[in-house]
Amino acid sequence: MNALKLTDLGRLYRAGTPRGITSVCSAHPIVLRAALRHGRDTGGTVLIEATCNQVNHLGGYTGMTPADFAELVFSLAQQEGCARKQIILGGDHLGPNPWRDLPADKAMDQACEMISAYVAAGFGKLHLDASMGCAGEPAALDDETTAHRAARLALRAEETAQTTGLAPPLYIIGTEVPPPGGADHALDEIAPTNATSARTTLQIHREVFREAGLSQMLNRIIGLVVQPGVEFGNSNIITYDASKAGELVKVLGNLDDLVFEAHSTDYQGQGPLSELVRDGFAFLKVGPELTFVLREALYALDLIASDLLPDYGDRPLYHEMETVMQSAPEKWAHHYHGSPAQLRLMRHYSLSDRIRYYWCTPQAQAAVNRLLKALNGQIVPLPLMWQHMPHAARAADKALEPENILIERVRDSLSTYHAACRPTNATSHIEDLTI
Repeated sequence: MNALKLTDLGRLYRAGTPRGITSVCSAHPIVLRAALRHGRDTGGTVLIEATCNQVNHLGGYTGMTPADFAELVFSLAQQEGCARKQIILGGDHLGPNPWRDLPADKAMDQACEMISAYVAAGFGKLHLDASMGCAGEPAALDDETTAHRAARLALRAEETAQTTGLAPPLYIIGTEVPPPGGADHALDEIAPTNATSARTTLQIHREVFREAGLSQMLNRIIGLVVQPGVEFGNSNIITYDASKAGELVKVLGNLDDLVFEAHSTDYQGQGPLSELVRDGFAFLKVGPELTFVLREALYALDLIASDLLPDYGDRPLYHEMETVMQSAPEKWAHHYHGSPAQLRLMRHYSLSDRIRYYWCTPQAQAAVNRLLKALNGQIVPLPLMWQHMPHAARAADKALEPENILIERVRDSLSTYHAACRPTNATSHIEDLTI
């Protein structure tokens, strides 16, 4: 498979041969290794994105600047043998969100510094998202205010690309997305973005960008973020229903070479993902699913080590993670609700996977390293592997490489996305979309 360019997607959709690209939204080194190894083996495009809260010019919650994140990705790529030309770095929700408790001008000053750092570090795909209100403002802003702030961000991005001599970036606009990391309650239905709203968002952004002197970047707006009607809560999933998104999909008929970007596509499965790609949702964002299956594999190895090794203890990784999350509850306390037993269950097993924020703590890293060291080279009997990790039965009865087990588990999910991005017997409905 040849790597796709981001600018290929609109053309392919309109040619009746829709293709998609998986957007890996994670900073976890194991997830990144999995994505890069998958790219090495398939030859496909590896799109890796960081969010404004996760990575920014001040460090974000990972402690990484955009330059640090880029260095991590390319260092891992070299180790995994993934060609640099296959890799595209993206920035997600780039705007004032991390500083929204400040007055708007100050928050936007920070956002401009952040987007400049992203561009300078070589990030080529930027999602402009200035939709959130800052101090004293409504939680969500109107399209015109949002567009004016997005234009300010784009001006700074264009200036940085010019002064650094880097290729000008590609842009994603639009802000109607699910809550980051999924909803915090059970859901029955999610309505797709209203078609008129989608057209209005694009029209206002284009007008404001022209007024701001940004006409030269309009043809580098390659995607529009909309809600296709997909979501996941702590314990349930709303899958794509193409019949409900028909009016929204028709919007693509008049959008030149643009495609849609779909957020929170985690846990959809190959069928719904393929339908999304068929209908023009060419960028499929995934994050929590990848760290969820990573956690699933880590906990399975924790059980295997507990049963196999007398000196290892009784699920020490699980218990260490419980201690870490209880000692710093701010990343989960406002998202999980219920009895103490229900809260404990969600801390570890919620589909929103807020445990992912804790893997970078020193205590968690030490516990994971102890687990991997304890199992490295051990012979796991087939019945024990069947008990805790049946999908990895091929690794039984031989010297275990536990990190590879983790990487392959994440790759299982990435393979589903990879297959969905090349849907078989799927023709785009572009002939029906002219309106």
